[in-house]
Amino acid sequence: MTAVLALLSSLLWGSADFLGGLTSKKLPSLLVVALSQTAGLVAVTCVALAAGAWTAPTGYLPWAVLASLSGASGLVVFYKALATGSMGVVAPISGLSGLVPLAAGLLGGESFSAIQAVGAVAIGIGVVLASGPELRADTGWRPLAYAVLAALLFGISMLAIARGSEYSALMTMTGMRVVSVTVLGLAAAISWRRGRFGRPNLRSSLPWIVALGVLDVGANVTFGMAADQGPLVIASVLGSLYPVVTAVLAATVLHERLRLIQYAGVAAAISGLLVVTSA
Repeated sequence: MTAVLALLSSLLWGSADFLGGLTSKKLPSLLVVALSQTAGLVAVTCVALAAGAWTAPTGYLPWAVLASLSGASGLVVFYKALATGSMGVVAPISGLSGLVPLAAGLLGGESFSAIQAVGAVAIGIGVVLASGPELRADTGWRPLAYAVLAALLFGISMLAIARGSEYSALMTMTGMRVVSVTVLGLAAAISWRRGRFGRPNLRSSLPWIVALGVLDVGANVTFGMAADQGPLVIASVLGSLYPVVTAVLAATVLHERLRLIQYAGVAAAISGLLVVTSA
């Protein structure tokens, strides 16, 4: 069940990133994130109420706050990295965020079998290649540093989700969204009042923004459930396949032409997935 939930989280995260990229071309990114996370908060609150998760022990609270703040900080740093460097340099590095919970699992005494380790390495290589890496001699240190920091912050968020989910995956996610909606909502309101959003046309994009929010919150919850059922090392590896999902969606839905190296990455990731899940 851990593998199924972790793969589902990758599918949902990759789909959310795909929708986020589409909607951010029409609307300001801050507005998209604030509205989508509000939709996610409404969705997870309804599910938590229906499931009776509100009675869970409150040990999830500090982890929810940490996950939210590190995730939001990671987004800021990630966008900064994109502003100073190319997507082909930044995305492959920031996509390695799963290394943080993976390392935590290994340090906590978990381990792979030899064949699973081979599969995990293949998945890691596949994720980097599927992101469309660009190897350029003129790449400065600044975008690389931002990308590494973004990966670290995203990884801390994943680890905090895993720890909070030991108490309740639903309530960890609810707490995360309360914090993020408060912070991002305030930032969006200030930007709106200052006229930075102009006159955005929300009518056509709102359904996609809601879908984005639901997909993202679902990805976080399913990853938390996968990590709770354990082992964390498996959940971390299989939950890190989302860049592959985004690349495949771009190719199939938008008919974007993938480079040969990206096809190789998808093939490597799928091969690694089969090895890890069958071992």
